[in-house]
Amino acid sequence: MSDPASTPQPAHAGRFDLGGRSLRTHTARGTLINGGFSAGLMLLGALKGFVVAVLLAPEEFGIWGILVITLGTLGWLKQVGISDKYIQQDEEDQELAFQRAFTFEVVINAVLLCLVAAAVPLMALVYGRPELLAPGFATLALLPAITLQAPLWILYRRLRYTKQRALQAIDPVAGFLVTVVLAIAGAGYWSLVIGVIAGAWASAAAALISCPYPLRWRWDRGVLRSYVSFSTPLFVASFGGIVIAQGSVLVSESAVGLVGAGAVALAANITILTDRLDHMITSTLYPAICAVADRTELLFESFVKSNRLALMWALPFGIGLALFTDDLIQFVLGNEWEPAAEVLQAFGLAAALNHLGFNWTAYFRARGTTRPIAVNSVATCIAFLAVTVPLVYAHGLRGFAIGTAIGVVVSLAIRAAYLVRLFSGFQIGRHALRAIAPSVPAVGLILLARVLEAGGQRTLGLALAELATYVAVTALATWVLERELLREALGYLHRSAPAAAAPA
Repeated sequence: MSDPASTPQPAHAGRFDLGGRSLRTHTARGTLINGGFSAGLMLLGALKGFVVAVLLAPEEFGIWGILVITLGTLGWLKQVGISDKYIQQDEEDQELAFQRAFTFEVVINAVLLCLVAAAVPLMALVYGRPELLAPGFATLALLPAITLQAPLWILYRRLRYTKQRALQAIDPVAGFLVTVVLAIAGAGYWSLVIGVIAGAWASAAAALISCPYPLRWRWDRGVLRSYVSFSTPLFVASFGGIVIAQGSVLVSESAVGLVGAGAVALAANITILTDRLDHMITSTLYPAICAVADRTELLFESFVKSNRLALMWALPFGIGLALFTDDLIQFVLGNEWEPAAEVLQAFGLAAALNHLGFNWTAYFRARGTTRPIAVNSVATCIAFLAVTVPLVYAHGLRGFAIGTAIGVVVSLAIRAAYLVRLFSGFQIGRHALRAIAPSVPAVGLILLARVLEAGGQRTLGLALAELATYVAVTALATWVLERELLREALGYLHRSAPAAAAPA
């Protein structure tokens, strides 16, 4: 991924202050720097999930799962690309551009506030659980806080990685501390509700302090039309995600009971760690992708290499979760979580496979082509309604696990079709085989060990020894198969600033 010898004035000139580095080097360094932040926050999130799962009964975790899926997925409706469009634009007056985007964000969140307020009593009625009312209304406090976090977009657009991540880290760190303290004190699911609200407002306060522009109301119908054109397919995609997420909890609660909702919530809470890594890499790349959106060869190179780097983590994590689910339940979560075993395994494998081409949407958004994102979401939603829902009612949580796998296959097929149109040299089958290869020796070794152990007593020490073996063998195989890419990526951390003429 070395820089070409010469190139015209890069398209991003004046857009970023890269400190003398090329855009390529700066972005690669940012990916690794952000990876350090995200790895720490993911471990914190995992610890929070496990601690709360231990301290709360499955039924209490089920209440939290209903709140998260119902109200949290309504929040997906605001993920219509306001920040993405702001990053993509290249107006001369950036203060005015931010204030316009912030105005649209205020309007969308105000509408969403009304929708959530109306949804709370409906949610309690549908599930027949009046105890959802109080925590549901309490979560309304999140929306103003999320709105006031908009100044973080400015750092995002300027590729100010360290400051951006430091401010974003305030939310999960504060939320973790508040949640764990309240959970230990016996606050039940309220520990999760209050923790999330506290973290969001702490981050909002920090974002406001860092904002270089005054917050102003700037309504512009002409600019609004460009945002609507960009955002409508993203709105459709978000709505499809809501149907799947809300339907998952609603159907599992209806078919299996509150324990079923808790199982789905726990599986989603654990596997979301890989989604956060997705978001970290994608958000790092997106402003740089926007700056070179017309240079297909650079887009293809960054797409393939960023995917290979992410898959080094995501595939072993998802496969490992499926491989060690029984140990996780027996030695960490407790036997009351046994009904969640197959769902955890399915979510782990689904999260692993879903990383194949995981950041494809960023490349279509950067080019202003958001329709494929909507098509993928609608097709996946249809598969959920037509396949997963009947399977859950017929086979319970096992049916949910099977349906989840089918949904991932549908999504991957559509994703691959669009990626081939954008990148003529892309082959998702070859991409998948290369990504899976480092995990094969480790999985084979663990399965062989379990065959030899058949009939013996499973102990915590044995489980930890197998886990350590799995991690070590996977790391070794990854280094052997991907050492050139790893050396290249790590080299960016030690590379001095290139000459001023260095290109993107």
